[in-house]
Amino acid sequence: MTYQRLSIDPKHTALLVMDYQLSILGSLSEAEGLLSRMGKAIAVVRQYGVQVAYVRVAFDDADYDAVPETSRMAPAIKAAGRALHSESPATAVHHRVAPDAGDIVVRKTRMGAFSTTDLDARLRERQIHTLILAGVTTSGVVLSTVRDAHDRDYQVYILEDAMTDRDPHVHDFLVKKIFPQQAHVITIDELGGLLSSEDEGSST
Repeated sequence: MTYQRLSIDPKHTALLVMDYQLSILGSLSEAEGLLSRMGKAIAVVRQYGVQVAYVRVAFDDADYDAVPETSRMAPAIKAAGRALHSESPATAVHHRVAPDAGDIVVRKTRMGAFSTTDLDARLRERQIHTLILAGVTTSGVVLSTVRDAHDRDYQVYILEDAMTDRDPHVHDFLVKKIFPQQAHVITIDELGGLLSSEDEGSST
């Protein structure tokens, strides 16, 4: 995709790597390709000093107890059991895209990246106003976070090739019909150009 006069300011941008954890990737047939592409995206943004933030889903004992029976999430959480416990290795960020020192890492207990974390506050204190989103799945964490980030007045970019859904038709529909209403949909190959164009603009 080509955008006129579109650029990303690295100093005020964060890449959100969402739910790239063993317990979720293990159920996806395209996990290897996703990990390779995500690793490439992380490497690109680090070259420009973009803040990298990680979101993972995991529950401690109190979190399990706090989920009401009326929640639509309750059956899935109970079925997952200890596999989603905060101390389980299965909830760790995959080692191929693991955090470095200085990265933000938050643990959530609901679908989106913001509602059960302090992510918004940690981004604001770093003067972040632009987000690049990547995650699994497209209809899960990505959809929830796009809407929430848009409502919080972030400028949002979507890395369409750093996310997937168990239903490819749902992924395509969201990327082509829904996300463009709240975000710029881009590819990993476009990242470097968008980040460097901001550098060039600020140096003139």
